[in-house]
Amino acid sequence: MFFSGDPSTRKRVDLGGRSTKEGDARKLLEQTRMERNRRLLQKKHNSAALKIQKFFRGRRSTAIVRSKVRRDFCETYGDNCQNVDRHCFEPASSFLPQFLFFFKAQSSGDFVMLVETCRLLRNFAHSSGDILSLFSGLDYSTEHNTVDFRVKKLAFTCIEAIHQNSRECLRDQLLVTPEEATISTAILMDAMSLLLDPKLPWVCKIVSHLQKRNIFKLVREIVTTAKEGSRSPTMNGSILSLESVLFLVVPHVGREPCCCPVVDPRWSFSSMILTIPFIWQLFPNLKVVFANPSLSQHYVHQMALCIQKDTHVLPIDTNTEFPGNACLLGNTLEIANVVLSQPECSLDMAIDIASVATFLLETLPPIKSSERESRHSSSEEDDDMLIDDVQELVLNRTLEQQITTNAIDSRFLLQLTNILFHQVSGGTQSYDEDKEALAIATGSSFLYAAFNILPLERIMTVLAYRTELVAVLWNYMKRCHENQKWSSMPSVLAYLPADSPGWLLPLVVFCPVYKHMLTIVDNEEFYERGKPLSLQDNRLLIIILKQALWQLLWVNPLTQHNSGISVSNDLSKKNRVDLIQNRVGVVIAELLSQFQDWNNRQQFTSSTDFQADTVSEYFITQAIVEGTRASYILMQAPFLIPFTSRVKIFTTQLATARQSHGSEEIFAGNRFRIRRDHILDDAYNQMSALSEDDLRGPIRVTFVNELGVEEAGIDGGGIFKDFMEKITLAAFDVQYGLFKETVDHMLYPNPGSGMIHGQHLQFFHFLGSLLAKAMFEGILVDLPFATFFLSKLKQKYNYLNDLPSLDPELYRHLIFLKRYKGDISDLELYFVILNNEYGERTEEELLPGGKDMRVTNKNVITFIHLVSNHRLNFQIRQQSSHFLRGFQQLIPREWIDMFNEHELQVLISGSADSLDIDDLRENTNYSGGYNAGHYVIDMFWEVMKSFSTENQKKFLKFVTGCSRGPLLGFKYLEPAFCIQRAGGSVSNEAVDRLPTSATCMNLLKLPPYQSKEQLETKLMYAISAEAGFDLS
Repeated sequence: MFFSGDPSTRKRVDLGGRSTKEGDARKLLEQTRMERNRRLLQKKHNSAALKIQKFFRGRRSTAIVRSKVRRDFCETYGDNCQNVDRHCFEPASSFLPQFLFFFKAQSSGDFVMLVETCRLLRNFAHSSGDILSLFSGLDYSTEHNTVDFRVKKLAFTCIEAIHQNSRECLRDQLLVTPEEATISTAILMDAMSLLLDPKLPWVCKIVSHLQKRNIFKLVREIVTTAKEGSRSPTMNGSILSLESVLFLVVPHVGREPCCCPVVDPRWSFSSMILTIPFIWQLFPNLKVVFANPSLSQHYVHQMALCIQKDTHVLPIDTNTEFPGNACLLGNTLEIANVVLSQPECSLDMAIDIASVATFLLETLPPIKSSERESRHSSSEEDDDMLIDDVQELVLNRTLEQQITTNAIDSRFLLQLTNILFHQVSGGTQSYDEDKEALAIATGSSFLYAAFNILPLERIMTVLAYRTELVAVLWNYMKRCHENQKWSSMPSVLAYLPADSPGWLLPLVVFCPVYKHMLTIVDNEEFYERGKPLSLQDNRLLIIILKQALWQLLWVNPLTQHNSGISVSNDLSKKNRVDLIQNRVGVVIAELLSQFQDWNNRQQFTSSTDFQADTVSEYFITQAIVEGTRASYILMQAPFLIPFTSRVKIFTTQLATARQSHGSEEIFAGNRFRIRRDHILDDAYNQMSALSEDDLRGPIRVTFVNELGVEEAGIDGGGIFKDFMEKITLAAFDVQYGLFKETVDHMLYPNPGSGMIHGQHLQFFHFLGSLLAKAMFEGILVDLPFATFFLSKLKQKYNYLNDLPSLDPELYRHLIFLKRYKGDISDLELYFVILNNEYGERTEEELLPGGKDMRVTNKNVITFIHLVSNHRLNFQIRQQSSHFLRGFQQLIPREWIDMFNEHELQVLISGSADSLDIDDLRENTNYSGGYNAGHYVIDMFWEVMKSFSTENQKKFLKFVTGCSRGPLLGFKYLEPAFCIQRAGGSVSNEAVDRLPTSATCMNLLKLPPYQSKEQLETKLMYAISAEAGFDLS
């Protein structure tokens, strides 16, 4: 138990009961495995060393042999090939075999020999005129294998030598012409052109060899290097030597009589050359060759097949300003303008061009070139792109311009749509339904992608007025609707799955184009001339659009609504369907909303044509709940829901908001002391001091009469109603100078308000809050606003056809200009407009430099719309903006967006029709001994019916504080109207009293008059006294 001095270790005992032999066995196996792996690794090292040594010895031996062959070559033929004659190129000579064996492109001496060889070849060929005999001697057929091998090696050696030396000594010699005969690159490429003569029997074998060695990749790198050099190509009409070589290679696509194999798309002309920026500017003559129908169709179809198979064949981008997909698109669109103009261009070719352009467009960020596009248009808010990696791409401006100019070119769009839609527009008795569906779908896909990427306003104008797109698509949709059959998506269309609804793509293109046309046509064209479509067609179109929209939004809705459009080409087809389906819903809703505006100007169809047929009470209850399908429909397509249902929703929203701010409490809230003879100043000072929260809460008013005495009565809501009526009449009075009247006595902001009031913009903010407060409290006010001003509450843009509501005389003059047949420049008009406010005449330019820009037949349409824009939008922009800010303090935009301008006027002022006395009688309560059959009550209703409309409004104001009834009828008057008996008996004292009222309770206190005449006299006196609330 104590240390014994023995240093040996005691035997270890495994307490687990395992034998030590087991542990030794495992250890032995592990050591054996490690030893085996070590031997295997050593074996691999030895094998690798042998291979490296073998390779090194081989390369060294080859170098020695090459060096020996080169010395023998120089001894025989000279260091600069000075001993070479024409027989040296024949099969029996060792000149070419030896040279091609030892040649190294990096060697300057070898490069000089190659240039001299090609110069001699060119001289011999030009002197004899027969290059075939130069290489084959007397009989090509017996020596063709040897000859073919030599010429294809020589041709590749030339292009390889240029490529290998392009970044060093040849950087400034790459883009030369044959006329520059002394330059080495010109000599090499001229030799290649001689060898690639289409008449020679070996040409296909040379081209096949060059394609296998990726000649287009070499050419791409040569051109890229040349563009980086200091020398720019000479554009004097001469063909570049490199361009001549491409001339001879590009046509070899494997079609008779060519026997070249099909090239891997990754190294093809399309992938390597067409992705070079502005290739047609560099090689304009190649553009002519490539435009050959059979040639261009091959390459474009090859690209289309790659798209269908989702094969990525474009080179890796090294310059973010010039990505390959954008360069390919720009060059493809540029050549498409030429190809489509040729009579031989087929439908298949047009389909391939559209498919390729669609795919490439989707990979680009949006290109916007118009300030107006980013400034207005409600649809653009729905067109915001989803943020994607591709959107970070910033293209070169010149490249953007190439894409935009060619894609929006009127000739290109006209030719493309004519070829694609020829069968549809031709109206032939027999047509291929599948071909038609494919053409419609392909053309629509391209235009849909173009709408998302290209400047929208420019492409819309071209499609609307320089193509037959609208008429063609309308005929197609009309026929499908009448036949109750829409073609399904073609299976070859990579854009969407085959089971996608056939009407998606036509509608996503038709609706925005037709909407654009409706913003430009004038009233006479639309209502009388049937432009763009007849009124009968428009009525049918409204039905088709309404059914499609209801199907999209309610019957078969998306699980997730989003108005964004992704431009990523990584999206699945299912996501594409969802995005397009959502976009179709947006553009249909916008077009139907515009149709509703036209119908409000002058009715051409029933208002019920815009409403869905199956809107139930369940739908209405759901619409109030945020996040439901019904609430989304209410936001995007409110016209589908009947006006009365939307008013119910609106009043429910108002009631909920009032309740949350305590507006129903009689004695709560802010108190105003208002002098009747200073009502506007007092209201402005006291309301402007309120916060937004206080403004939403209750306001109680005490009037002070002209003598400075507070009027009797407690404001339970009735006095506030009276105050709101009086303040709105005073504030919006044209005599005050903030508003003006149109010829139809409609109100709109005075463009010259700043000349009258120094703080006019603050007053407009106050007036916006005032109108919103009236609507918030459910008070109707008699303010007839001009439609173009109500558009500003909805943040909409006004167009030419809105001008008659402001200035019908100016509208007539502009339409005269539009239809003027002579030379408009003779009228001496310029892009300026004269403003005349309160006798002060000012001149304002419609465009920068407009005073020097004459109106001509070419720009008259622009002038007309600029004048309209100035009068309807620009002049009142500040006033409208401040009014809107005040208005939106209480009424959110989404509440107002449920209604169009015509309906909004009804919300503000109620119906213009006379009061419905029968409706009031049916919804009246009685107390104090009166009942519906009482003789005094019968006399009262007879008197009410005999009153004029003006006196009926006075009565309503007398008993409710407001001269207009509830929007949905007296059933919705809160509290319900009540007639109470005043005076206990029919005594002289009782019947001599005047009727009184309690406006906060909508109560009329009516004495029991004995005759109808007495009742009428007393009632008329009471409602006409205008004695404030002292009479009560």
